[in-house]
Amino acid sequence: QVQLVESGGGLVQAGGSLRLSCAASGHAFSRLWMGWFRQTPGKERERVAFINGRGDAYYVDSVRGRFTISYDNANDTLDLQMNSLKPEDSAVYYCAAGGNFDPRGAGVRYWGKGTLVTVSS
Repeated sequence: QVQLVESGGGLVQAGGSLRLSCAASGHAFSRLWMGWFRQTPGKERERVAFINGRGDAYYVDSVRGRFTISYDNANDTLDLQMNSLKPEDSAVYYCAAGGNFDPRGAGVRYWGKGTLVTVSS
């Protein structure tokens, strides 16, 4: 059974940092695309960052240079280091794996339940 379990969300002041982690189990995740999406009420889900088995990483323009995605093959953990956080980064962040990583995640195969990130101004 595939499981993606996020952790690391919370409340932080603008300019601060958080590190999200996603513990993955039940699949050979190193062979899949994996990444993070986020969503706020009333808005569409947004692809934030994703990475493949070769370590090629892609970021949405609004986070490039501030966020870093990485995958620990030994521990099957996907991390998102978020620095210089802004209030507009506030959202529920979802770990995702497999399938087609289109910008809205319609083709993603596996999802975590999400972790809330709140950035205060």
